[in-house]
This record gives sequence, structure tokens and C-alpha cells, in this order.
Amino acid sequence: MPQNPNWYVAAKQYPAVTGLIVLSAIGGMLVTLSYPTAVRYFSFGGFSGGDFWRLITPIFLHFGIVHFIFNSLWLSMLGSRIERLSGSIHLILLVLISGLVSNLAQFWWSGAANFGGMSGVVYALLGYIWIAHKLVPHSLTALPKGIVGFMIGWLILCMTPVLTFLLGVGIANAAHLGGLIIGMVLGLIFGVLARFRRKHEL
Repeated sequence: MPQNPNWYVAAKQYPAVTGLIVLSAIGGMLVTLSYPTAVRYFSFGGFSGGDFWRLITPIFLHFGIVHFIFNSLWLSMLGSRIERLSGSIHLILLVLISGLVSNLAQFWWSGAANFGGMSGVVYALLGYIWIAHKLVPHSLTALPKGIVGFMIGWLILCMTPVLTFLLGVGIANAAHLGGLIIGMVLGLIFGVLARFRRKHEL
């Protein structure tokens, strides 16, 4: 019998990461095919009408294939580590919390609702792994050298007018920074609790 394709194995091993990428692909296609529909039903806002899912759904709206691929690659690399180490539910909770915080940060900073993307969540996962590994070292949270420095450097570069000028689009800097901060806080909480459990198991 032929072997299962790599994507099938990955989807089975990392269902949460796979589901998040699929939802991001759907969100990206919706933005491309019907931007008014995406904004009307899934952008940040509309809470007075009870559309509370819109607190989270902007993370799935991607503006172009490069935006989607960039975020999906980082989500795959970082999210798969957390899902393998702590499970799918753990990762989903991290995504929901960090998605909410990064969306709120961006809306509070810009006052505009037409933003989207998984970048804030990606920075949260980076911050989470970074701090958690310092407190509770593990092979799965040992990021390749230079990754944290590169991502923080990219965050700082995005805060300058350079990329906005070159790309011609706005960048959700508050979402990135808010995501990184909440990820570090959650990584700190996880690390402290893990060390506490280890201490009392000895």
C-alpha cells in the first residue's frame, strides 16, 4: 500500500495547527472573493448586536497569499511544538487568549476594525515558548538560534514607516506587540506552575 502523504501525517499529528491553517485559508479566500462580507461578519466590531465571535475571527482574515503563507509557516513551526508538548486543547486556549488580546490591542491603538491576520498569535506563541523554555527547558521549546532576535527585529522594523512605504499596506503593530507581551506572560505562568509541580513531585 502507498504511504500516507506528509500532509496527512502532519494533519493527524497536529490537528489544532492544521485546523487553524485551514480556517486562515478560508478567511483569506473570503477576503479575496468578498471583502465586504468578510468585514461585515468577521472583522472586529458589531458586539452590540451580539456578534461576539468577532472578538476572535479577525485572526483568520488574511490579506493576500504572502500574508497567509508567512503566518502559516510561523504558526506551523511554533504551534506544532506547543501542541506536541502540551496537547491540542492547550494550544487552542493559547490561540484564543492571545487572539483576543492582540485584537483588542490593535483596536485600542488604531480605532479601526479592518485589520486581520495571525501575526499577533504568532508573536504570542513565540513569547510563550521563549519564556517557558527559560523556566522549564525542553527540546521541543528550544528554538533555533537567532529566531527570537529575528522576530523581535522584524517587529521593530514593522514599527518604522519603511515596510508600510514599501508594501503599501498598514501593519498591525499593536497586535504584534500585544501578542508578544501576552505570550510572555502566559509562558511565565506556565513555567512557574510547571516548576512548582516538579518541585512537589520530587
